[in-house]
Amino acid sequence: MNESLKVMGELVPVGGGDPIPLIREKMLVGRRDSCDIVLKFPNISGKHCEFYLVSGYWFIRDLDSSNGIKVAGKRVKDKRIDPGSLVAIAKHQFTLVYSPENNGAMGMPPPDPEDEPLMARGLLERAGLERRKALEDAAQSDRVHHSRTEQQDHRYELLDPNDNGPDNWRITPM
Repeated sequence: MNESLKVMGELVPVGGGDPIPLIREKMLVGRRDSCDIVLKFPNISGKHCEFYLVSGYWFIRDLDSSNGIKVAGKRVKDKRIDPGSLVAIAKHQFTLVYSPENNGAMGMPPPDPEDEPLMARGLLERAGLERRKALEDAAQSDRVHHSRTEQQDHRYELLDPNDNGPDNWRITPM
């Protein structure tokens, strides 16, 4: 291994095996050869998850994998991993060994995305539905245009979103 690489942590397989060094601030894990950490198991997704470093602490984010990730036995989507924590990628377990201080940590650990207060965001936003509704509203407003003139109010409705021609509009009085 290149001696100029700084090891910022290691994934130590539970039950034995060679430790996997974490040598970049962001490392992609998956079955694909293009990943930084390649795990050739059928229950690992092509791009399964990523480890990323924030203020000296390692975090893990699930990339919509089929079999998920766990930290300390709890299934998570995006989580800070404290030193010595058990991490499961699908069913493959590792202990994450690192020193936040050696990675430049100072003071309190950064906030954990999984510990967001329940009422910090609305339920629709947390479920990803508020954004979808905003996109649907924007799409609807692109299809329907209201026009006010001194003589009469009209509504212009786009019939085919792929055709902006003059015959593609329905004009109705309001």
